[in-house]
Amino acid sequence: MTRTSRSSRTTLSSRITRSFRTTAALAAVTALGLLATACGGSDDGDGGSTGTDAGGKPVTLTYWTWTLGAKSTVEAFSRTHKDIKVELTEIPSGTEGYSKLVNSVKAGNAPDVATVEYQMVPEFASQGNLIDLTEYAGETVKTKFPKPIQDLVTFGGKTWTVPYDAAPQLYYYRTDLFKKYGIEVPKTWDEFRTAAEKVKKQDKNVRLASMPKSDPALLAALAWQAGGKWFTTQGDAWKPAVDDTGSNKVASYWDGLIKDDLVQSFTAYSPEETKARTSGKTLSFLGASWSAGGMQTAMPDQKGKWAAAPMPNWGTAASGNYGGTSYGVLKGSEHADAAAEFITWLTTNKAGVEARLADLDSPSSALPANPEMRDVAAARFDTAYLNGQNLYALASQQVDTIVPGWTWGPNQMDVYTAIQDETAKSGFAQGIEAGQQKAETGIAERGLKLAQ
Repeated sequence: MTRTSRSSRTTLSSRITRSFRTTAALAAVTALGLLATACGGSDDGDGGSTGTDAGGKPVTLTYWTWTLGAKSTVEAFSRTHKDIKVELTEIPSGTEGYSKLVNSVKAGNAPDVATVEYQMVPEFASQGNLIDLTEYAGETVKTKFPKPIQDLVTFGGKTWTVPYDAAPQLYYYRTDLFKKYGIEVPKTWDEFRTAAEKVKKQDKNVRLASMPKSDPALLAALAWQAGGKWFTTQGDAWKPAVDDTGSNKVASYWDGLIKDDLVQSFTAYSPEETKARTSGKTLSFLGASWSAGGMQTAMPDQKGKWAAAPMPNWGTAASGNYGGTSYGVLKGSEHADAAAEFITWLTTNKAGVEARLADLDSPSSALPANPEMRDVAAARFDTAYLNGQNLYALASQQVDTIVPGWTWGPNQMDVYTAIQDETAKSGFAQGIEAGQQKAETGIAERGLKLAQ
């Protein structure tokens, strides 16, 4: 995913506190505690001290990430923290980037700090790839972030990462071309199909949208919106349901649209996908709060032509969380406290949030998970690209619609890979079947309990 961290604003403390009711994540506390035990834990012998090392030299932290604004945040941190030096390495997003992180832990040369999206926190924690940050950042997470957000990074009574952003789904569309083809912004998926039919009827070379087969995270967010729950726990056992009713509804819907040639299916974030949008061959796309920043970079000449709206739904306002990032300290770090200081600054300090959005070459529309930072982020976002639309207010409202009860699994990366591979060959319905099979076999292969 080009999932940099992404955006929003208004009086959100109460709003976001009511969203993200991840009750299933709370249920996973017992299970994930056992998972960490099964994997040998993740905090043995790790730690360190803030500031200079034993020789009086500044501590050097290594930091791996793919997020926008990383360079400017490192530079800003270095200007005010002379006793901690941060060396930045940019890595790919998605499965390639996570594979690099896992392999670096195995090889004993992992970075001190890394970006870990919410869907990967349970897997990284259960595999022993993360240092337990309870001692270093547990109080920060508890006091600076709403309880539902805490639940995404806290399992087994331990704090594993520190949240950065929330990522409610949003629907982006070309205002000029919607007017040209005489279509209204679809509020439901039925209306979306009707609009797709209308567009194709008017121009055989134009489609309403593209649904990539290469983005299992988007499929997960859509399944989440439809009431799917890919993982739950029963006591200390995991129960995967990647092919549940909600997920099958979503898979059948998009397979049908593709079969009827009503939508395109470009590779996500590919030049072909971008060209179709800029040339007017694709009129809209499914994104999240963070998408607006990437649009400014990928399509700078489209300024003023796009707008954002709530994601179409199945009859009731609902959204899934599409991405969202946190920061963790990887196993092997000898400077966990200095790393935690850097992470805390990134997520809860005004200068850190401003620096993340200061890079004009890679603008971000991140919606900070920390409510105190929302106005800071909103003030840095240039609304001109969306013709003055208050993206942060919209994204903030959509956080409230995120469906509660979603839990990520302990082998999420493998499940994603299985879905992506099979979807590319056969379609979304077969993709989620493959994901279900991989979820079941993967849990068993890792020595974890599989609910019957």
